[in-house]
Amino acid sequence: MALVADQSVVLRKTKELCEALLAEPEFHAIRLKLDQFMINDEVKGQYQELGERSEYLQHKQEQGVTLENTEIEDYELQRNRFLENPVARGFMDAQKSLQEVQETVNRYVSKTIELGRVPESADMESSCGSGCGCH
Repeated sequence: MALVADQSVVLRKTKELCEALLAEPEFHAIRLKLDQFMINDEVKGQYQELGERSEYLQHKQEQGVTLENTEIEDYELQRNRFLENPVARGFMDAQKSLQEVQETVNRYVSKTIELGRVPESADMESSCGSGCGCH
């Protein structure tokens, strides 16, 4: 597609957007939180265990098995212990921040394609799109 060819304006502007993101001081703070998580094997292990436990419990529910109160309490205790760790909390906050940036950029690009023009603030107030039944 010519819009995203190697020398296209769209690709050049996309790279400029990436450079602007990298130039943001907040981005460096987010990267630091991610890096701190990545070098901490203990916290990474807790994160993996928590994810596995969550998947296990979700699978049980999908199979129609009622979860025991102790299973739920144990999971919540494990989750709370994980989130009490500042490295873990920082990682979760960093992930959330990056996800918000990605969602915002995607919404703007999608809305631009939909409208055929750069969206204004009022255009962005309803982000669910046309045809969703909420309008």
